[in-house]
Amino acid sequence: MTPLRRPHENLDHVTDWVFDLDNTLYPRECNLFAQIDTLITRYVMDVTRLDFARARALQKDYYRDFGTTLNGLMHKHDIDPDHFLNTVHAIDYSPVDPHPDLVEAIADLPGRKFILTNGDTGHARSVLRRLGGDHLFEHVHDIRAMTFVPKPHKKAYEGFFANHGIDPTRAIMFDDLEKNLVVPHDQGMATVQVVASDDFSHEQVEAWELGRSTGPHVHHVTSDLAGFLRNLP
Repeated sequence: MTPLRRPHENLDHVTDWVFDLDNTLYPRECNLFAQIDTLITRYVMDVTRLDFARARALQKDYYRDFGTTLNGLMHKHDIDPDHFLNTVHAIDYSPVDPHPDLVEAIADLPGRKFILTNGDTGHARSVLRRLGGDHLFEHVHDIRAMTFVPKPHKKAYEGFFANHGIDPTRAIMFDDLEKNLVVPHDQGMATVQVVASDDFSHEQVEAWELGRSTGPHVHHVTSDLAGFLRNLP
């Protein structure tokens, strides 16, 4: 897929490279997050005593309205976030294949590299080990570091910038969800939406989760992250 070029076409000003994790550093097609998604539904069922269909609908409502289902459950049901994170990340990571081309492309970028994820650090490290890139990143800024206020909320990004001395006007954000690029754009970051290579709709993924945007907050779109990084101007 040819990247959509918008502002920040020349990225030689970038000193800090910020990557989302799930469905960004590995392809959505490997369906890793589907395992987590199923465990989240079961968790919502246990907390609310709702049947599967109603728990699933509530899960997606919380995800849409609060940024994460976890944030919704904390607000509405006062759950223990550590118990939630440990439960829903008890998954099989074997669907994530090593990706030496992506690892090399990220390693070659000039400047610091970070992960900014609504998941937790343990989950991120498990993914990175599978990719072969556990050594690549300066820091994993996870949901605990965000004090459980997730992307796309502005506070999540402001805390990240402050903790790591990042000037957003010299940084770039890669994320699969276009809504998570609104605040980075507003703060002066360059933005890239990483999308599935083809139609990936199925019963576990809502249409809005797969949305591609032509809005001003999305400067570039690519379905090939390694290729995008290799072909930077």
